[in-house]
Amino acid sequence: MSGQVIVVDDEAAIREAVQQWLELSGFSVQSCASAAQALALVDRDFPGVIISDVRMPGTDGLQLLDTLLELDRDLPVIMVTGHGDVPMAVQALRQGAYDFIEKPFTPERLLDSVRRALDKRRLVCENRQLRQQFAFKDHIESQLLGVSRAMENLRRQILELAGTSVNILIRGETGSGKERVARCLHDFSARAGKPFVALNCAAIPESIFESELFGHESGAFTGAQGRRIGRIEHADGGTLFLDEVESLPLAQQVKLLRVLQEKTLERLGSNRSIQVDLRVISAAKPDLLDEVRGGRFREDLLYRLNVATVRIPPLRDRREDIPLLFEHFAHEAAKRHGRVSPALAPSELARLLGHDWPGNVRELINAAERHALGLSTPSDTVANQSLAEQMEAFEAQCLHHALVRCQGSIAQVMEVLQLPRRTLNEKMQRHGLQRSRYRPAGSADEE
Repeated sequence: MSGQVIVVDDEAAIREAVQQWLELSGFSVQSCASAAQALALVDRDFPGVIISDVRMPGTDGLQLLDTLLELDRDLPVIMVTGHGDVPMAVQALRQGAYDFIEKPFTPERLLDSVRRALDKRRLVCENRQLRQQFAFKDHIESQLLGVSRAMENLRRQILELAGTSVNILIRGETGSGKERVARCLHDFSARAGKPFVALNCAAIPESIFESELFGHESGAFTGAQGRRIGRIEHADGGTLFLDEVESLPLAQQVKLLRVLQEKTLERLGSNRSIQVDLRVISAAKPDLLDEVRGGRFREDLLYRLNVATVRIPPLRDRREDIPLLFEHFAHEAAKRHGRVSPALAPSELARLLGHDWPGNVRELINAAERHALGLSTPSDTVANQSLAEQMEAFEAQCLHHALVRCQGSIAQVMEVLQLPRRTLNEKMQRHGLQRSRYRPAGSADEE
């Protein structure tokens, strides 16, 4: 379809004719017999055009125009007028109507106006989205810290997906920040003002899972003394985050699939269907396709949940972020405990960079808190190292700082460290340092 159009006219024959013309030209059309019906279909983010007759019983076209423009001054409204109503149409243009068409009109005249109005609306919506993403950019950088290319890509992907309504599956290792990413997807979406409901599927006993998800009526089972609103219903209008979704019992997988398909649910002990509007963000540690092959996860539910995938890079794959993250978490911990975080010695930073961080950011946060409290040094987070291992870690630190300082320019790093290119390449390969992670986004590769 090339665009959305709402047609408002109290005469059924005219509505049907206009709808047929537009649909034959590829437009998605909804027809309404009254202004009230049309207003129920429109919000500020409506991406299409309104065509309205001027003379209608009850709320007329000019009153509808005023209400629509109060909702969004940039919404294109095309007014249709009868013979002799041209002065009224001119008044409508002064009030903000996009165009007016005098009856009787040809399909070509209507289609030309609709196409031009949709082009304008599309441009307005795109500009709004760009402005919103620009406004969110600084905010998301304070939520998801990091200077690495991997984190830049992750933040950009989140902002792009936040503006959609698709269900998302987050993949990431333990401690990588899956709930933080889910929260950002919610906070930077149109659902931000509605509830964000998080549920760890591995932490709920199977015996109460149905009640927890779907709620129950009083007397639905022994001990159900009152009505309970389930997590899904509580998330209506907002986002439901299912962490460790691989732990969802098969019986509840079937019921969740039905909710996603029908957009309705029934509380336990009730036959009444309740409409729900929610976006589901899931997180999983294992590959859910492996869970499907093992008979532990429904394939049809996986396809519903995994419309888009967000992968969080492990900390070992973005070592250039470690100094910034450690300093931030240590400062936050020190402030929380009324202390001053001790300075980090170069040898300690080298050990941080040399560690693989199997617990990812969560492990780093714990190490930073212990450092802030003076309970241990960051070197306590790794096994005792030999002199050779400490020298290797220090070398990795020196290379990392040079690459950050030179923004990944190999020529500049060679000059700073006084190393021939072949030696520099060998050392970077040995330490797992990739120049692409240090290059500014959009920069051209050097020879």
